[in-house]
Amino acid sequence: MDEVEVVVAHSERAIALPPVDPPRWWRFATRISRDHYIRVDTCDYSVHPLAIGKKVQVRTDTDEVIVTLTPGGAEVARHSRCWAKQQTITDPVHARAAALLRGDYRHHQASRALAARQAGTAAAADLVEVEQRQLDSYDRMFTLIEGGGGHDEPEVS
Repeated sequence: MDEVEVVVAHSERAIALPPVDPPRWWRFATRISRDHYIRVDTCDYSVHPLAIGKKVQVRTDTDEVIVTLTPGGAEVARHSRCWAKQQTITDPVHARAAALLRGDYRHHQASRALAARQAGTAAAADLVEVEQRQLDSYDRMFTLIEGGGGHDEPEVS
């Protein structure tokens, strides 16, 4: 068989292409988790951290990944599509915003803890003071150390 006959024989066995091209885009809806990333295929793409907890629409094609808020359509992320496997793509603006929000959260937590301590100090001032016994007195009472056994004087032999 010459080369032309092999090509013709192979093309007769090939499956015909569908009459319509498959779509070049993919859409899905999700809610942004605390780590402010969405996964497309095997890659993670950052989303602005102010979108955490909100529903978004993710639209991707062969070139871009675009994330918009579901009610309103405000864009919260736009990335070039990465075709490598298991990559994390982070926009520097998203990283800075996340760092600022984490700092604000830590400051807020510290303020709340300080307020709770100050409120606890005020509540502690209202408590009744109770006498505290030395711990070794219990040891003597239960004869765990010398001098115990119910009387204060050591036994004479």
